Amino acid sequence: MEGQLEHELEVSVPASEVWDVYGGLKLGKLVCELLPNVIEKVELVEGDGGVGTILKVVFPQGTPGFTFYKEMFTKVDNEKRLKEAEVVEGGYLEFGFSLYRVRFEIIEKDAKSSIIKTTIEYEVDTATNASIVSSKALELIAETIAKYLTEKQV
Repeated sequence: MEGQLEHELEVSVPASEVWDVYGGLKLGKLVCELLPNVIEKVELVEGDGGVGTILKVVFPQGTPGFTFYKEMFTKVDNEKRLKEAEVVEGGYLEFGFSLYRVRFEIIEKDAKSSIIKTTIEYEVDTATNASIVSSKALELIAETIAKYLTEKQV
């Protein structure tokens, strides 16, 4: 079974500033600082933020589901402001998923605003397991990063 979830958030921050966070390794660092109850730690396993980079994402103790997963950046396009990462170990793969990919697109709306578009694509063996897929954490991350960048501008 294949599925997809999307979320868009309009932010009053230029696309270049949002991409500065989402395009490399800053996102993991900021999420740990700003939302330690969502993601406890993001460790750089391999790479420099470009294609092939592997991160270990660790969740706080007591988080339902899984304790960690490793993701690899499979696409980073600075011109299109697009990044894709796939889970390569742990996490969703332990629940019967053969693919779990997150795509971030930072879309320029005008000189002072942009859209953070998040897409989750997945393939899983049963519909029951597909029900655990949610965009809520990524929505919260987008809202928190938007607030952080907006306050940083003031």
